[in-house]
Amino acid sequence: MEITTIRKEAEEKMQMTLEFLDETFSRIRAGRANARILDGIRVEYYGSLVPLSNVATVTTPDAKTIMVQPWEKAMLRIVEKAILDSDVGITPENNGEVIRLGIPPLTEERRKQLVKQTKQEAEEAKISIRNARREGIDEVKKAVKEGMAEDMGKDGENELQKLHDKYIKKVDEMFAEKEKEILTV
Repeated sequence: MEITTIRKEAEEKMQMTLEFLDETFSRIRAGRANARILDGIRVEYYGSLVPLSNVATVTTPDAKTIMVQPWEKAMLRIVEKAILDSDVGITPENNGEVIRLGIPPLTEERRKQLVKQTKQEAEEAKISIRNARREGIDEVKKAVKEGMAEDMGKDGENELQKLHDKYIKKVDEMFAEKEKEILTV
C-alpha cells in the first residue's frame, strides 16, 4: 500500500510540472496570433485587478491579428493601457470600438532567443520531474528501513524510474513541438 501512495504523489507532482510547462509555453509567442499570450494581463475593474478575459472578448480573426473587444466602452482606454504596460511587446491599435494587436513576424535572432527560452523552461521542468522521482525514491528507502521487504522497495524504485522516463519523454515532445512552432516562418 505504501508504494502506491508514494508513486501517486510522485506522479501528481510530475503531472503538475507538465501542466505548468504547458501554461508557460502558451505565453511564449511564436510569430502567429495566439490569444493565450494575453492571459497574464490584469486590468483595473471597479477597484480590483481582474484578468483581461473577465472584461473583454479576446479573439484571433486571422493568423497575424489578436482582437480585444471590451464589454464596456469605458474600459477601452484601461485595457489599451494594460496591454501597453505589459511585457507582451506589441503596440495596440485602438479604433474606438476594438483594440487590434498586429503580430509582427519574428526575426531569425528573436526566434533563436525564443527557442533558447523554451529550452530553458523545458530543462527546469525536467529538473522538477527528477526531484519528484528522487523524493519518491527517498520515501521508498525510508519505508525499507522501517521494515518493508527489500524486493518491494526495488520494485517501487523501478516504477518511479519508469514514471520519470515517461514524463521526461513528454517534456521532450512538448519542447520539440514548441520549437517547431517557433521556427516555422
